[in-house]
Amino acid sequence: MSKTIYYSALSVDGYIADANHSLDWLFQFGDINDTSYPEFIKTVGALAMGSTTYEWVIDHISNPDGSLKEPWPYQQPTWVFSKRELKSVLGADIRFVKGPVEPFHAEMRKTSGLQNIWIVGGGQLAGHFFDAGLIDELILQIAPVLLTTGAPLLPRAITKPPMRLLNCRRYADFIEAHYEVPKSPQDSKSQHA
Repeated sequence: MSKTIYYSALSVDGYIADANHSLDWLFQFGDINDTSYPEFIKTVGALAMGSTTYEWVIDHISNPDGSLKEPWPYQQPTWVFSKRELKSVLGADIRFVKGPVEPFHAEMRKTSGLQNIWIVGGGQLAGHFFDAGLIDELILQIAPVLLTTGAPLLPRAITKPPMRLLNCRRYADFIEAHYEVPKSPQDSKSQHA
């Protein structure tokens, strides 16, 4: 059975992007292919991302004139949750949606078949999936930096029941922690930022 997984890199103090929505702090660590990412992406059949994450991806694969210097990096269908109009990428299976995540998650599950659904980010979108009881696992790649402020990993408290550690690995200076998320979010305190 497929799982819905929030897979993300973050700072030691829990931020996925700095106060300027930048990931420059992350790029000093080398090639993503030296992590579990290549293995992980093979298991993914559908992606969900918020508008800020989508715009960041577009900005980093585009030339100043708006043309693409690199192809859209994902082969899988991608659901982009946004209340705003966003530019699309020619030839990419990108579906712009708005509203509650539950009906789109059902559509993603049907599309992905036996493969997993990747919640790419950001934290607010992951929070909506968590609130709906739809996140099965977190895979967190913890970088040896402190940002002190920025976009939090998941602006929710998960305390009772706590997450369960499934695995922990080291990739160079990163620690990757793999957690199972409790299936009763109503028992956890939701903290909407």
